[in-house]
Amino acid sequence: MLNVDRITARYGSLTALDAVSLETAAGARIGVFGHNGAGKTTLLRCIVGVHAPAAGSVSFDGRPVLAGHVPENVRRGLAFVPQGHNVFPTLSVAQNLRIAGLHFDLAFMAEVLRLFPVLHERRAQRAGSMSGGEQQMLALGMALMTQPKWLLLDEPSTGLAPVIVRDVMRQLRRVNESFGTGLVIVEQNVPATLKVVERAVILKSAAIVFDGPAARLAAEPDLWEWF
Repeated sequence: MLNVDRITARYGSLTALDAVSLETAAGARIGVFGHNGAGKTTLLRCIVGVHAPAAGSVSFDGRPVLAGHVPENVRRGLAFVPQGHNVFPTLSVAQNLRIAGLHFDLAFMAEVLRLFPVLHERRAQRAGSMSGGEQQMLALGMALMTQPKWLLLDEPSTGLAPVIVRDVMRQLRRVNESFGTGLVIVEQNVPATLKVVERAVILKSAAIVFDGPAARLAAEPDLWEWF
C-alpha cells in the first residue's frame, strides 16, 4: 500500500501542496490531473523522496518514505520517470537498460524486451537516434529494470503524436497487468489517461478537488469544469 497522509509541500513561500492525502491499494492505476502549477509533479517528488514535505508523511508498505533517500526508496520498489526523454543518448538501448538495472536483476532485461518489442529490435541502436516515442518506451523500460512495485510517471505523453500516446498508454496498462505494478500517472492528456486508469485525482490550487472512479470523471458532461 502507498499512503500519502496530509502532506504539505512548499518552495519558499509558495505552497505547492496543502494537506493532500492519497491512499492506494497495491497494483492500482491512478491518474493525477490539473493545470500547470497545481502540485502534480510535487506530489510525485514527495512520494519518491526527492522533495521533503513541510508537514505530513508518505509511507510505503507500512514504512515511511524518507526524503533525500531516493536510491533506497527505489530499491524498496518506487520508480520515478520524470518528464522528458530520460535516457543516455550516446549509449545503446541495451546499455541504457543494463545501467538502470545494475543494482537489480539484469536477467530481467529479457522480460522488459519481451514487453517492448521495439526495444528488442533496436537494442543495439544508440538511444539518441530513436524517435521521441521510442525514447519514452526506453525510459519506461529503464524504470522497469528496478522491478518496481509502483511506477510514478510525470507526463509521459509530452511531445508525442496521438498515435504514439496510445501506444505508450497501452504499454503502461500491460506493465500493470503483467507485473502487478501500481501506476500513478500525472498527465495533461486527460482523455487518453482516463482510458487506462481506474481512479482519477484532480489537483487545483494545491488541493484535491476530485478523487473518484475514472469512469465517473470520463462521463462528466463538462469534464473541464473541474479544472
